[in-house]
Amino acid sequence: MTDCPRFTGPNDLHLHSNHSDGTQSPAEVVRQAHAHGVRTLALTDHDRTTGWGEASREAAQQGVSFIPGIELSAKHEWRSVHVLGYLFDPENAALQDETRRIREDRMGRAERIVRNIARDYDLTWEDVLTQTTKDATVGRPHIADALVARGIVRDRGEAFDGILHPREGYYEPHYAPDPLTAVRLITRAGGVAVIAHPVTAGRDRMMPLALIEQLIDEGLGGFEIDHRENTDEGKRMLHGIAVEHDLIVTGSSDYHGAGKPNLPGENTTADAMLARIIDRATGTPPQLADA
Repeated sequence: MTDCPRFTGPNDLHLHSNHSDGTQSPAEVVRQAHAHGVRTLALTDHDRTTGWGEASREAAQQGVSFIPGIELSAKHEWRSVHVLGYLFDPENAALQDETRRIREDRMGRAERIVRNIARDYDLTWEDVLTQTTKDATVGRPHIADALVARGIVRDRGEAFDGILHPREGYYEPHYAPDPLTAVRLITRAGGVAVIAHPVTAGRDRMMPLALIEQLIDEGLGGFEIDHRENTDEGKRMLHGIAVEHDLIVTGSSDYHGAGKPNLPGENTTADAMLARIIDRATGTPPQLADA
């Protein structure tokens, strides 16, 4: 196993930049993580890896360890399931094809949502594009930012609780693979798959136990348990499953810059669990800072 003392401080394995729905550049995310005491971080933008290079260079400058990652969108029935992937090969053709399909459908879906909202509010597609960067995966957070910029809502939270909530009638579905496919894609690309924030709203929102067993059989690495949105009941249940199957348990901030109140390092991953991720992965090596 990787020598745990090589890590020099808290490990935060779930942060987002403006290459997806964060509000800061990959370099600024690294700097913010470093300022909050994080010494190993993973950039896990939604369905893309375009921020890896910038984050890697800044991590070297700051003297922190960098774990390349992704948050892959998946769906089971009506449930949104996010699968974190670590240290996979970003050139893997199957994974590239799937993430491209997800991103393209998200773009079309975002345009449809904006058209729906524009029936009742002064919002245009150009307003949304103004809130994105060149490489960003355009999604509902950018629509929320455009609503804020227009003065229609105060912040992202109000946008998601109101106009962007499915009950308001503007919502549009989007393509996402099933969780089994997502786990297979990551593991076959040499990565380690971890289900992100799996128990945010009780048992009804959690994946069925039968599906969790299938994911474990398919090579699931573990669960992100220490996350501010997971329920206490859900955490206890997942800890039991993790112990039974000897799975990896992680904790992370899910930092989005100004997009969420989450702060780097508010939840962290134990050195031993990070070492297991590194030992298991074969797709891309970690960038480890000197201890």
